[in-house]
Amino acid sequence: MPHTRIDTQAHWTKSGWHGRVYGWKLHLCCTAGPICIPRSAELTTANVADNEQAPSLLLQLPLSPLFALGDVLYNTSELKQHCQQRGRTLVTTQYGPYPHTGPGVEVRRLFHKLRSTAIENFNEQFKGIFCAHEQAPTKGETATKRFALRAVLLYQIALLHRHEQKMDLRVGLKPFLRAA
Repeated sequence: MPHTRIDTQAHWTKSGWHGRVYGWKLHLCCTAGPICIPRSAELTTANVADNEQAPSLLLQLPLSPLFALGDVLYNTSELKQHCQQRGRTLVTTQYGPYPHTGPGVEVRRLFHKLRSTAIENFNEQFKGIFCAHEQAPTKGETATKRFALRAVLLYQIALLHRHEQKMDLRVGLKPFLRAA
């Protein structure tokens, strides 16, 4: 019998940073720039691979983003084909030893730095605002999905409000959202 604090609908995964992890995973497609804005999101059990969830997230986006940026785990023929069919170019880090040489290496390096900086900063900011380093305050897939996706929506609405009020989108965002 599992402990009552364990969410029995969640699953295990192996993280490169955190080792074995039990829980849920928030998959996001975000803008990559000074302000990282979530454009599509989905919550799954932790064992769902990012590259498997990416096509459904990309389908939710307008066709205007011409580039889809990802790390090496997104470097799959299926995802490349999915992007090509929709007029997008998938730019990912490449397999193999560094430093890479060959065509496009400088462009990939530039995009990787942009993506890495944007998403890592966003992840930490989002986790800090919504206490995502701790155990989710919900149990079960439906309740946890509602909690996580509402947090993404609240974040988006806060950015829109601050933009319309000509307020800084980064400075003071955490206390602004925490007060909501």
